[in-house]
Amino acid sequence: MRWEAQRLDVEDTSALPGMPSIRGLLRSVQVPEFPGLTFHEVRARSALNAVPGGSSMPFPYTVNPYRGCSHQCVYCFARRTHEWLEFDSGRDFDTQVVVKTNLVDVLRKELARPSWDRQHVALGTNTDPYQRAEGRYRLMPGVIRALADSGTPFSILTKGTLLRRDVPLLAEAARQVPLGLGLSMAIWDDELHQALEPGVPSPRARLDLVRALADAGLPCGVFLAPVLPGLTDDEQSLDAAIGAIAAAGATGLTVIPLHLRPGAREWFMAWLRGARPDLVPRYERMYARRAYVSAEYRSWLSARVAPLLARHGLDRQSGGAARQVDDPVATGVPGDEEVGFPEGSLPTGGLPGVRPPDEGSPPAPVDTGPAEQLTLL
Repeated sequence: MRWEAQRLDVEDTSALPGMPSIRGLLRSVQVPEFPGLTFHEVRARSALNAVPGGSSMPFPYTVNPYRGCSHQCVYCFARRTHEWLEFDSGRDFDTQVVVKTNLVDVLRKELARPSWDRQHVALGTNTDPYQRAEGRYRLMPGVIRALADSGTPFSILTKGTLLRRDVPLLAEAARQVPLGLGLSMAIWDDELHQALEPGVPSPRARLDLVRALADAGLPCGVFLAPVLPGLTDDEQSLDAAIGAIAAAGATGLTVIPLHLRPGAREWFMAWLRGARPDLVPRYERMYARRAYVSAEYRSWLSARVAPLLARHGLDRQSGGAARQVDDPVATGVPGDEEVGFPEGSLPTGGLPGVRPPDEGSPPAPVDTGPAEQLTLL
């Protein structure tokens, strides 16, 4: 495995014995509070990941506290990133979680560099920073404080209701720097939710989080993502979802249909063949040539969504499909050419000395090691 230069030189009685094939890793932990999960504790060489040049991402840097994700979303297109560690993109992605235990200390050092010019940093672009591991390791409060104390604008994208723990801290940070908060929710049927995203808090719990953020005066843009053809794209389901999101006080909404990258494609199609074999031929046609659905489907979904957005007042919001209802609905993750970001999910305003990402010279390079794929869910 590619674990070189990542060590944790502390003894722990809960550590698992053996695992000699993992170079540089001294501790892999299983704890009763999180049955079925193994946490691989490492020391990261860097915290800030530079977005590859030429990317259309609206942020130049990311921070990812964890790799792998206990949310276990069958459709998650971050799955293939686990293969870089020589884990598989299926069950290993769900249960083998890499934890960058020294992340906060490394981040503070990088943010203190004279070359750091306070560019927008995004969290939640690979795997969820508020997945179950965060309940044990509590990395996010330190990350939030480090970014705010350094004057760095940031955004967080999550499905995890554990973010509610940090609402007071985020409200304090919002008085220091521009910030954006995004929440992703996809499935409203309880049975389908348990089948496809068994480790994710329920949609109702995430709606409660939207309300809590609104009550705290914080922004919250919602990604209705992914919409699953033949499963969640009927008018009744979309109307119920959009109505509930609007009523919860979301500041904006983007609707994103499913796309299937390698890694996610194999895992999702295996589930589909077992649960809904009648839909397999349709999906094979729709995703035959690329990861994204066809233009025809995007246009059809856009026409279906537009009146629902208007009905619930979200067509007046700026950002994402809530505004661009005459264009094809966003099809991918933030950074894909056809995607929109809902209002509230990216930092707004600005601070003295903070340069917009599309102006001036490119940011100073940061030694990030191997690039991490940027994904949403």
